[in-house]
Amino acid sequence: MGKRRRVAERKKGRPLLIGGLFAVVGVGTAAGAYSLLGGGAAADDGTATTAHHVKTGPLSASEVHTTATAFLTAWQRGDVARAAAATDDTAAATRLLTGYGKDAHITGVTLTPGTPSGATVPFSVHATVSYQGRSKPLAYGSKLTVVRGAQDGEPVVRWQPSVVHPDLAEGDRLVTGEAGTPPVKALDRHGGELTAAKYPSLGTVLDGLREKYGKKAGGTAGIELRIVRKAAAKGTEKTPDKTLVTLSEGTPGTVRTTLSPVLQAKAEQEVAGKDKASVVLMRPSTGEILAVANSGHGFNVAFQGSLAPGSTMKIVTSTLLFEKGLAKADKEHPCPKYVTYGGWKFHNDNKFELKNSTFKTSFAVSCNTAFISQAEKLGNDDLTRVAQQIYGLSMDNWSIGVPSFDGSVPVQSAAPMAASLIGQGGVRMNPLNMASVVSTAKTGVFHQPYLVSPSVDNRTLARATRTMSASTQAQLKEVLRYTAAAGTAARAMAGLGPDDGAKTGSAEVDGQEQPNGWFTAWKGDLAAAGVVQAGGHGGDSAGPIVAALLRAGS
Repeated sequence: MGKRRRVAERKKGRPLLIGGLFAVVGVGTAAGAYSLLGGGAAADDGTATTAHHVKTGPLSASEVHTTATAFLTAWQRGDVARAAAATDDTAAATRLLTGYGKDAHITGVTLTPGTPSGATVPFSVHATVSYQGRSKPLAYGSKLTVVRGAQDGEPVVRWQPSVVHPDLAEGDRLVTGEAGTPPVKALDRHGGELTAAKYPSLGTVLDGLREKYGKKAGGTAGIELRIVRKAAAKGTEKTPDKTLVTLSEGTPGTVRTTLSPVLQAKAEQEVAGKDKASVVLMRPSTGEILAVANSGHGFNVAFQGSLAPGSTMKIVTSTLLFEKGLAKADKEHPCPKYVTYGGWKFHNDNKFELKNSTFKTSFAVSCNTAFISQAEKLGNDDLTRVAQQIYGLSMDNWSIGVPSFDGSVPVQSAAPMAASLIGQGGVRMNPLNMASVVSTAKTGVFHQPYLVSPSVDNRTLARATRTMSASTQAQLKEVLRYTAAAGTAARAMAGLGPDDGAKTGSAEVDGQEQPNGWFTAWKGDLAAAGVVQAGGHGGDSAGPIVAALLRAGS
């Protein structure tokens, strides 16, 4: 009798597939998961917690397995309180896991763990989204990490929204219902449809177009499971909501972009073979964006990245030096092995030095000390003012049609100010910004980049408050052309002249073995910039990507 009763009790639990075996947890407690898998949390390492000691030391395989199983089993069964209690942030986990069923209307959840990697356990999710009589399957992969709790050292799941869904960030919510904005049908400059299936890099761009133009383009909303993003900080654009499952189609409106289908396809092809590569191609004479691509299809580094641009920033710094008469392209200019400023000792790559050389040569071989040596003659806000007034950067006022970061050139002093002259310190850019910089250098006038014509919604594009002098522009084009012909950009730019110019860059990143490789260049009425994170020298990593796009568009 007792045996039959125990069997009947075990049938009340839902099966959780663990490593190819079904582990069943009873209704009353998650302790069954622990005993079923063999021992409590302290079974393997002998460092059990007492009233006076906090458990320390590496997590055992048993602790990871048991903790992950307890959390996933409770979540699968809809026991939010027990699942949240298995994490290191009960309140945050409770909110999101409650919304998973209540707001997102996700039911029939089955969680299948994969093979752990240390303390990280991947798992797959299969469920159903149901709303007003409509249902669709939901399937995706996620992962969790087990850590020791701060108070007692017991193993718990480190809580982060991405555990619930990999695209969730802090403050985001999962919601099923009528979409916040109608869908849009995005078109390229020739009227062809742009889809993420055809152009994988455009997923975030299409989300952004829908966010901004969905209600203006004349469509009607459908019913969807979507990620509703948190409100944006002041002065920044909200990250677009993301559709995960469409239960009923809305009627899309139409938005035409400036993208070239041929060049977009080429950009996708060029970044696909690189790790963490991003590129933007635009037209200097108008600001039209012709292509944008990232090898990673999540965060749009090309438009929204915030990275030190390294020596590509020397285009802006050279503008400052020419304007102030502190350098002339064909005049001798110091390039010593070392320069000390603000207590920091700066040097060139491989600690080279040039003697009796011109500024043009120093620029072409990317001599850091040629720029740092002028720091003592500059005001703390000089670089910021040139970046804002001539290049339209660091003003938080670009409106390209989707979310973008407009670059940052903060006012700094002492050593950080000197470092900013060579694109380090607090200076931050992305490929969109640097493509705009080389476009301004080429034309002498800032044209704010845009993906959607301002005529579509009558928005006002950002403008520079002044233009560079004719003398400055002539010298700037001279040093850029020389760099493309005989400097660090020569290999990548071979055969693209004569109407071309380029600058390479390498930006050091703390804790990163190789620097980020940058490259920006123009050819005729095309300009592009790219970055390969941890790619090493820009001429070797980002250079071929940029040059390939310039060739394809010429």
